Amino acid sequence: MSKPYAGREVWFFTGSQDLYGEDTLRQVAEQSQEVARTLDASSDVPVRVVWKPVLKDSDSIRRAMLDANADENVLGVITWMHTFSPAKMWIGGLSALTKPLLHLHTQANVELPWDAIDFDFMNLNQAAHGDREYAYIATRLGVARTTVVGHAGNPVVARRVGTWVRAAAGRAATQSLRLARFGDNMRNVAVTEGDKTEAEVRFGVSVNTWGVNDLVDAIGRVSDAEVDVLVKEYEDTYDVVPELRAGGDRHDALRYAASQELALLTLLGDLGAQAFTTNFEDLGDLRQLPGLAVQRLMARGFGFGAEGDWKTAVLVRAAKVMGEGLPGGASLMEDYTYDLTPGDEFILGAHMLEICPSLTTSTPKVEIHPLGIGGKEDPVRMVFDADPGPAVVVSLADMRDRFRLTANVVDVVPPRAALPNLPVARAVWKPRPDFTTSAEAWLTAGGAHHTVLSSAVGVEAFEIFAELSRTELLVIDESTTRRGFADQVRWNQAYHRLAQGF
Repeated sequence: MSKPYAGREVWFFTGSQDLYGEDTLRQVAEQSQEVARTLDASSDVPVRVVWKPVLKDSDSIRRAMLDANADENVLGVITWMHTFSPAKMWIGGLSALTKPLLHLHTQANVELPWDAIDFDFMNLNQAAHGDREYAYIATRLGVARTTVVGHAGNPVVARRVGTWVRAAAGRAATQSLRLARFGDNMRNVAVTEGDKTEAEVRFGVSVNTWGVNDLVDAIGRVSDAEVDVLVKEYEDTYDVVPELRAGGDRHDALRYAASQELALLTLLGDLGAQAFTTNFEDLGDLRQLPGLAVQRLMARGFGFGAEGDWKTAVLVRAAKVMGEGLPGGASLMEDYTYDLTPGDEFILGAHMLEICPSLTTSTPKVEIHPLGIGGKEDPVRMVFDADPGPAVVVSLADMRDRFRLTANVVDVVPPRAALPNLPVARAVWKPRPDFTTSAEAWLTAGGAHHTVLSSAVGVEAFEIFAELSRTELLVIDESTTRRGFADQVRWNQAYHRLAQGF
């Protein structure tokens, strides 16, 4: 069975001790291999689950953790205490581990064999208290981890393990992420600013700037033959308006958009960058603000932030990796305007040009329209409505002494009516628990106006991602109340300042 994260692994560690004798340890090994195989066989677990020999002493535990740290293919480790594994043995290993950790609290059997249980059975199947011993020391050491409880054959358990894997993959992606900013951020805007050094400490991302005219030079090196091939792909893939097609009076604009895409791919590839930003206030000698090119690169998995918003570009890239292989998508988004019909409020999200087509299963239209800002030629862009369904809207903001993720669980819905005069891709959603509570909570949190809209992975993946990154997360969902959320913001302020030390 192919896995979305080809070549990547999670290692499965089983805890026990020498006290039980060879016969019991043989059964521990056989049963833990079966648990690992069950997880590996699940289509909800998007990575190979690799069983490792049973761990029985401090030295082997520490060595196993160091080996996991050193292997670049390992996204994280799963631990399970099949029997009783005295937790002081795990202090060195857990202290050394730098990869994401999942504690699977499970057992080999689903039902108890009531008429056959003897003390040999009890001696073998001790996870009920063995895992409690292990969790105690992990908690005492302050080890960040995700805990999943239930039998490995339960689809709910497999899905939760799979979500943890996806969050770990998102974390790994930011740890190796290089982000290219073409120009600076939009002038006088607060939320697109941020501490790039702290971002590298916290998330691992390297954020650097290249001149816009570096991109212009790359466009100049694109050949006509390359453009011909890509333009044909556009015309075969999308509903391209006649004026942009070959022979149309605006066809040259489509060719220029294609040259932007090809140049960005080459330049970002040369830089080793998988995320980037642009800014309509800093376009150099570009003829048009990149629209179609940005949309297409996001669809390929690149992170993107408009107006120099590198933090959103990081978040889009993480969401792309976490959602790999799942239906739905992820995109830069911006809360733009509201329908305030009492009791039936909606949010209309969009941006000037740059919404990713992974949000739709329909065929986008490729159109050209004037753009009232930037002072350049009319840009080409895809136009579509995002597919309806559950989603999450997440922002990343610099709160001076820490980064804050704010997430709102939403339901994307069809537009109430056609939008014939809005020439951009868009999404319409109803936020949970309701519009008023959601908006007041978001404003209380100081959530950014640029976000990532993810319809592939939900809020649980971002919760785990935040925990792995040791980053604050505020969630707005069906259980949110205005008073409770305001209290949470205040408590978080104190907690995160104390957690960082003095």
